[in-house]
Amino acid sequence: MNALETHALTKRYGRKTAVDALDLTVPEGSICAFLGPNGAGKTTTIQLLMNLLRADAGEALVLGVPATRLSPREFAQIGYVSENQELPEGMTVAEFLAFCRPLYPTWDAAFEARLLKQFNLPLDRKLRHLSRGMKMKAALLSSLAYRPRLVVLDEPFSGLDPLVRDEFIRGLLELAGEGGWTLFISSHDIDEVERLADRVAILDEGKLRVNETAESLQARFRKVVVNLPRAVPPIAEPPPGWLHVESTGAHLQFIATDYTPAALEAQLRERLGPPADLIATPLSLREIYLAHARTFAAKEGT
Repeated sequence: MNALETHALTKRYGRKTAVDALDLTVPEGSICAFLGPNGAGKTTTIQLLMNLLRADAGEALVLGVPATRLSPREFAQIGYVSENQELPEGMTVAEFLAFCRPLYPTWDAAFEARLLKQFNLPLDRKLRHLSRGMKMKAALLSSLAYRPRLVVLDEPFSGLDPLVRDEFIRGLLELAGEGGWTLFISSHDIDEVERLADRVAILDEGKLRVNETAESLQARFRKVVVNLPRAVPPIAEPPPGWLHVESTGAHLQFIATDYTPAALEAQLRERLGPPADLIATPLSLREIYLAHARTFAAKEGT
C-alpha cells in the first residue's frame, strides 16, 4: 500500500501552475526526501495532501483515503509539522503536551517521556520563550508521541543551527530504525536528508522529475570520465542521458543518468570511436541532486 499517492494533481494560482499534473507515490514504511529548489511547489503539494488547499484537478490519496475526505480518524494517524508551525505561545511545554494528549487515543506516555529526554525540552518554559529549534522539537514531539503511521515534515530544518539540525536528524534516524513509520520530508537542501532517505522525489516548477528509491537512483547515475585516442570536436548535441558534458581535446566528462556499461560503451563508439580509457564513478545522492539542480538552473537561464 502507498502511504501517499497522487494522480495528475494540479494546483494553479492565476496563470502560474504551482503543482503540474503530479503523479507521486510514497510506499508505506519508506522515508522519502521530497526535494526541489525554493518555489518548486513542495509546500503547495503538502498542503494539498493535508487538505489545507483544494486542487484544481487530479486526486491525492493519504493512507488510501482521498485527501478531501480525511476525517479525524485518519488525522489521528498522521503527524504533520511545517516550517512555520504555530504553537500556543502562552502555554508551557508541559501544558502544551497535556492539551495534546486527550486528542489522540494512541498517545504513548512512555514514548513521550523518551522524546522529552532525547530533545531535552524544558517542561516549565513557555513556548514563546523557546528558541526556534526548541519550538520545532516541541512540534515534532507532539506529532510523534501518538505514533502516527505517516509523518509529514515540511522544511523542518529551515533556520535551525547545525547542532540542533543534527540532533533532529539523529532523532529521526532512531525512529526510522524502529520501523512502522512512513516519513515524508520536504527540503531544498539534500544535506539535511541524505542520511535519512531511502526514497527520493525531486520537484521542479511543479513537475515531478524523479520518483524512485535512492538505491535505484544511485545505480543509474555515474560521473563518466573518458580519454580518447585523439582529439575530437566539442559535442554539440549530447545523447539523452548525458548531463553537463565537458570536452577538451581528447578528454571528455559528463554525468550519465541511465548508466549501463554496455550501453555507454556503445554510445561512445558510435559517436567518438573506442575510448582509450573510461572511468565511471558512482555518485552520492547529494551529487545527483546537484546535477539535477544545475540542469534546472540552466533551463531557467535559456
